[in-house]
Amino acid sequence: MSSTIIELLEVNKTYSTAAGDFVALKNVNLKINAGEFVGVVGKSGAGKSTFLNMINGVDQLTSGEVFVHTDGQHLSVHEMSEDERAFWRGRHMGVVYQSFQLLPMLTLVENIMLPMDLTDNFNPRKAKDRALELLTLVELDEHANKLPAFISGGQQQRVAIARALANDPPILVADEPTGSLDSVTADHIFDVFTHLVNDQGKPL
Repeated sequence: MSSTIIELLEVNKTYSTAAGDFVALKNVNLKINAGEFVGVVGKSGAGKSTFLNMINGVDQLTSGEVFVHTDGQHLSVHEMSEDERAFWRGRHMGVVYQSFQLLPMLTLVENIMLPMDLTDNFNPRKAKDRALELLTLVELDEHANKLPAFISGGQQQRVAIARALANDPPILVADEPTGSLDSVTADHIFDVFTHLVNDQGKPL
């Protein structure tokens, strides 16, 4: 049985700009298996974020297909409706965005609980326990009741990583997850990711 969990077939993405068409991705074919740790490397503007947004369905592809294999289902990401895709992503994919996207009016623990609420996976007591466990994992449990504005950018990045893990998703997608972190903290976050990949079989 194949352990493929993400599959890209002839994926293309072209942006129309005032200066003409800009090809961000061209004929990308790739299979990612459960338990793989995959890094996408390239200079600024090379299409790294676009590539990730094809996988998570945040952006529309120009042509090609992206398939995901979770819970025994074989789904085409871009054939789902926007609502179906958002719900699927909330349940099956943890996404760490470059800009954090924490809600400023919610505390750190509430930000992490939010994905559980939005995907009908919410029990107040269990959700809070899970959120506190994840804050401990990224070494921020002592700041649980602070608002995002009262912690540093690097700390916000760690909260965003914890939030991506809230629903224990089988897939993690991270866009420069250590870009705002110092080298020591970045090493810790990579250790967390390595643990998730090696011990829990999550592709990243």
